[in-house]
Amino acid sequence: MTETRIPSREPDTVPHDDLVIPFEVAALDVRGRAVRLGPMVDDILARHDYPTVVSRLLGEAIVLTVLLGSSLKFDGRFILQTQTDGPVRMLVVDWRSPGLVRAYAQFDHDAVAALANPSDADLLGRGHLAMTIDQGADMTRYQGLVALGGGTLEEAAHEYFLRSEQIPTRVRLAVAEEFAAAAGGARRRWRAGGLMLQFLPKSTERMRSPDLDPGDAPEGTVPHEVPEDEAWVESQALVATVEDLELLDPALSTERLLYRLFHEHGVRVFRAAAVEAKCSCSRERVAGILGSFSAEERAAMVEDGRIGVTCEFCNTRYTFTADEVTGPTA
Repeated sequence: MTETRIPSREPDTVPHDDLVIPFEVAALDVRGRAVRLGPMVDDILARHDYPTVVSRLLGEAIVLTVLLGSSLKFDGRFILQTQTDGPVRMLVVDWRSPGLVRAYAQFDHDAVAALANPSDADLLGRGHLAMTIDQGADMTRYQGLVALGGGTLEEAAHEYFLRSEQIPTRVRLAVAEEFAAAAGGARRRWRAGGLMLQFLPKSTERMRSPDLDPGDAPEGTVPHEVPEDEAWVESQALVATVEDLELLDPALSTERLLYRLFHEHGVRVFRAAAVEAKCSCSRERVAGILGSFSAEERAAMVEDGRIGVTCEFCNTRYTFTADEVTGPTA
């Protein structure tokens, strides 16, 4: 039998933003996705006058959503949403095939301003993270929940995969502002990057993990321990070496970063997928929503002869005259 040879080449040295690159390290039985976001994440965050710490947190949620949503094998939506008692009470990121993303945050301005150098845990507080998969109108929606108990989005993602998917997973997220010289002064723009690695050996026995704590075990019960697979231990150690700057560096290509991490074992990359900041709102859609209200409800919305609606995702403002919002075509 003739062995199929996989063609090899040098890693691409040209950096590309707003792409997701799937990859595989067969020698370690791991697969993953790497994402580098530039204009796309800057477009979303720049549309809102969020405090820097809120923008950074929402940027992390965007990266996590892109990593997870881009792994879907069908046309649909992936929605990530947090609801917590912290200063940032809600984050919503909506991913739609084939890579269209929108996002927004709800937060308490005074509570955020009162925090000095807050961590993700300080901003999020306690609550839950919901991940929803929507395959379309005629299909069942799937939702997974994981508690947010004073940790980071990375930690919440690890807990989600441990409890819901039972797939050993590690996630790295990085978001920062880049300052560049420009006419009229320095220009600030957001950049983001992320890496997701999953252990997927052909033998399911190698994926065994300790039983989850049932919470009601008799006192003195010895915890169930299962040693981690050596390949997964090494994979996690390699991912732990990745610095935020490497995930964000506009001069370092994603392929080059993957080669740095896994060149000793050989890393295979697959076709990259583009992502784009794109809201689904439009004047026609907003008018249709207004038309679903009763005449009395629409009349109560009118101020100074007009009704205004602002999209929470893209911050676009739509205004209609009194006749438009109360007429039969509103």
